[in-house]
Amino acid sequence: MTVPQRVLDILHSGDVYLWDGKLMDAAQQEQRDIMRKTNELPAADPERAALLREYFAEMGKDTWIEPPFHANWGCSTHLGDYVYVNFNLTLVDDGEVFIGDHTMLGPNVTLVTTGHPIRPDLRERLAQFSEPIHIGRNVWIGANVTVLPGVSIGDNSVIGACSLVTKDIPANSVAVGSPCRVMREINEHDNEYYWRDRRIPENL
Repeated sequence: MTVPQRVLDILHSGDVYLWDGKLMDAAQQEQRDIMRKTNELPAADPERAALLREYFAEMGKDTWIEPPFHANWGCSTHLGDYVYVNFNLTLVDDGEVFIGDHTMLGPNVTLVTTGHPIRPDLRERLAQFSEPIHIGRNVWIGANVTVLPGVSIGDNSVIGACSLVTKDIPANSVAVGSPCRVMREINEHDNEYYWRDRRIPENL
C-alpha cells in the first residue's frame, strides 16, 4: 500500500493536528513492516536494497544504510546520491527530511521533525506538528547527534559528535555542542591537515 496522499498532506502541512488512528494507523503499520523486514535481511541482500527504495520517498545512487535503522514513516525521507548512514539511525520523519549527496551520518544519529504542543490537554489528545529538516550536500554529522524540527544544515558542514542541533548551521562550518554552535569556518588548514597536526598525504 502506498501511503495515501491525504495522510502525507496532514503530516507535511506544518500545522498542528490530532492523530487520526482510522486514517493513519494502517498506513504507518505497513511502512513499519517494510522497515522491520529490511532490518532482518543481510545488509547486502538485493531484496533489502529493493525494499529500501520502496520504503523511502527517494533513495539516490549508491546510497548505503547500515542496519538497523528506525523511522516513523520512511516515505517522508529523501536521500541523495552516495549518502552513507551508519548504524542506528532514528528518523522521526512525520515531517520531511532531505539529505544531500555525499553526506555521511555517524552511528546513533537522530533526526526529529516532530514536536508536540506545550499545552498539556492538547498532548493528551495526541496533538503534534512537524517542520522539515534539510541537510545539505557533503555534510558530515558525527556520532550521537540529534537534529531538531525545522533545522537546515548547509553544504560541506561538519557537526561534532553528541551535538544537539536546535538552529540552522551555515554552509562550510564546523559546529559542535549542546546547543550546537558554529566554532569556525572550514579553512586553509583543513586543506592540508585531516586531523589535528596530521598532514593529508600527497597521494590522496
